[in-house]
Amino acid sequence: MAAAFIKIYPENPDPRRIQQVVDVLRQGGVIIYPTDTIYGMGCDIFNQKAIERVCLIKGVKPKKQNFSFICYDLSNISEYTRALSTPVFKIMKKALPGPFTFILDANNKVPKILNNKKKTIGIRVPDHSIPRTLVKELGQPILTTSIRDEDDVIEYSTDPELIYEKFKDLVDIVIDGGYGNNVASTVVDCTGEKIEVLREGLGKLSEII
Repeated sequence: MAAAFIKIYPENPDPRRIQQVVDVLRQGGVIIYPTDTIYGMGCDIFNQKAIERVCLIKGVKPKKQNFSFICYDLSNISEYTRALSTPVFKIMKKALPGPFTFILDANNKVPKILNNKKKTIGIRVPDHSIPRTLVKELGQPILTTSIRDEDDVIEYSTDPELIYEKFKDLVDIVIDGGYGNNVASTVVDCTGEKIEVLREGLGKLSEII
């Protein structure tokens, strides 16, 4: 059965449509949704079968893939990470919501399937109402991964209708939230002694520090 194609307006997300997506997430569904950078694919972080499906679609192994979580805000990040240092917390407070992925030390609450050897987790709080509203209604983070190969500029990654055509037989819902960006988030590693930018993306850390 082909995926549902659901129009949600970022300025004013329809609560019924949000609930429809949340219900699918709770049932172990895989969805594609807009963010403040590129469109992402994700599922409930506590549903092992859904995570395995995401990995199958992307052609990766769960423990070898560096997945990130989308959180609603900074308050629920501490449930999944070790204690943040004051400098890291201050930077994240300034940067989020925004186009950044912060790599942090994971704690034991992170699902075992996601615990790669490094014991780290990427955290995102996108500056976009749709994924944040989904997370808020779901009551926990959603797993997120980009729908395109990092090195390729691909037309379908910004146009929700083309995304739907490509993924309609692989996922359960594609959310049309308008055209997306074609630049990924800036990845910031906060697990070492120094804060390090691993990938320059849409966010400019130099403007925050």
